Amino acid sequence: MALWTNYHQPATIEEGLAYLAQHEGEARVVSGGTDLLLEMQQGHKPPVAALVDVTGIAEMMAVRVENGRIHLGAAVTHTQIVKSEVLVQQATCLVESCGVIGGPQVRNVATLGGNVAHALPAADGTTALVVLDAEAEVATVDGRSWHPILSLFKGPGKSAVDHSRELITRFRFLGTGPGEGTAFKRIMRPQGVALPILACAVWVKIGENGRLAGDGDQALIEDLRICIGPVRPTPCRAPEAEAALRGRSLADGLDDCVAAARAEFSPRTSKHRATADYRLEMIEVLLRRSLPLALDRAVTGTAVPEGVGL
Repeated sequence: MALWTNYHQPATIEEGLAYLAQHEGEARVVSGGTDLLLEMQQGHKPPVAALVDVTGIAEMMAVRVENGRIHLGAAVTHTQIVKSEVLVQQATCLVESCGVIGGPQVRNVATLGGNVAHALPAADGTTALVVLDAEAEVATVDGRSWHPILSLFKGPGKSAVDHSRELITRFRFLGTGPGEGTAFKRIMRPQGVALPILACAVWVKIGENGRLAGDGDQALIEDLRICIGPVRPTPCRAPEAEAALRGRSLADGLDDCVAAARAEFSPRTSKHRATADYRLEMIEVLLRRSLPLALDRAVTGTAVPEGVGL
């Protein structure tokens, strides 16, 4: 049985939207296809009238800095992200998250937009975008608009974007500046390429005194963002954990931050990941690994991604 009847390769966003409109809700957007095509082959998604391949749209394949913000096309692959110097320096957590997705073959075709569009709370790229305070541009036949990244999720695998009529075209966020650092860590089963048991991304900002002192543990954290997942039906921040550490040093506030995170989240038992008790314990492990790393990057101004697969 054919999984699709027509295959379109638009050169512009407007042309892509026109193809979607032409099929009146019976078409789907495809870029890398590492999720969608498998789900269709396995019968989890029904056949469609058409696939609209957006990898030929130059605007959606670009990485650029514009008015102080990094703009990242939704069809940029994970391999492109890992190899981007500007992202290595100014969005290190995103490079680390995209660098551990699948294997090289998957990363060469899978895209950040597809990672977000799939709307899973465990998506590694999404976890990093949350702490970068990213926005997504969504295009329709009526125009384009920017949306906070967390507003795109309605539930596990349920996107607020209608992928039969709308396109996620790009993402934007501020890169890290002086006194800012990010990090991403995850825990997965040891069989190699597998689902993450739990993942954590953090962004921290310290004041000038902390940078001059050169001691990450003692530097006062002016602000921070934490995203841990999957711990709820949609990706989410950890506001209680953030509040417990904001305005304090890591040496003084890390224990309280960990306690707050354990209190505000209740990971469920998953036969594909781990038990609830084990995953709750891993919240502490991830925070104690990621926060000092991000803080060191904020103090030193250097960013060398860890655990990235090339």
